[in-house]
This record gives sequence, C-alpha cells and structure tokens, in this order.
Amino acid sequence: MAVVGRRAGFSLVEIMISVILVGLSIAALVAANNSFTMANGAGADLSTAEFLVEQIRELTTMLPLVDPDVETWTSLGPGSGETSVALYDDVDDFDNATFSPPISATRAVLDNFATFSQQVTVEKVNPSDFNQVWADGSVSDFARVTVTVSRNGEQISSASWIRARL
Repeated sequence: MAVVGRRAGFSLVEIMISVILVGLSIAALVAANNSFTMANGAGADLSTAEFLVEQIRELTTMLPLVDPDVETWTSLGPGSGETSVALYDDVDDFDNATFSPPISATRAVLDNFATFSQQVTVEKVNPSDFNQVWADGSVSDFARVTVTVSRNGEQISSASWIRARL
C-alpha cells in the first residue's frame, strides 16, 4: 500500500517572506552605497580645501610680513602700485584678497578648481595674546593669517597661523 504524503517544496508564504527579506537587504545596500558616495565626495572636497589652504601658506612663507622699508606698520592691504597678486611682495598685501578660481603657491591660477575660492584675511594681534585682534592703525609685530576655502559659496575649511615681523 502506498502512502500519500506532502510534496517537498516551499509554501507560498515562505517564498513571500524570503522575497521580502532579499528586497530589504538590497534596499539597505543601495542606501548605504548612497551614504558612502556622499561621504566620499565630502572627503574629497575637504582634501581639496586643505590643499588650497596650503598653497597660500607656501606662497606667503618666504614673504616678509610687511614691506621691509616700512618702519611703523600701521595699515593692512596692498600698497600703492600693488594692483595684482603678481605684485604682492609681502603678507599684509593679501589682506581681504579673494582668489576665485584659486591660486597656487607659484601664483598660477588653478582653473581645474574653478568652483573653489580662497579668502585671505590678515589681522594684527596682541603680542602677548594672539587671540586679541588689534585695530588697523595700531602697531604690532605679529599678525594672524586666515585662509577660508569655499566651494560654490559654501565654506569648507578654514585655517589660521601667526606670522611675526622680523
């Protein structure tokens, strides 16, 4: 006598549960991939911004803080005749300068980074407290140089350092 039993296989409910689980796994992977792509883009922008800050730092490293012939340094910004970045011969000439597209340490325009800009600020600081900014017109032998890098108008990075008048 033959025994009639169940056929081996999956029921419709089991198949639907497995399809839902596979679908949820794929959706989670797609969402994670999108998050990783956005984080990678933000990291690339930050890396580029740090590179552009270093370009200004390298450019100004070998320049004197102020014109060597100035005995009393009272004002910031380019002197007379210093109408372009090619003519800037000291760090204080860079005060309130914006470079868009940005420039390199050799003053070359970096057209490949046209969506980025570099904003340079030079501030006189108190010799005994570098956090205290002195007004233009006061005499100090120290200045804080700040470079802010933006992409499409949105600030990405900013760095500052102190320079001394030697």
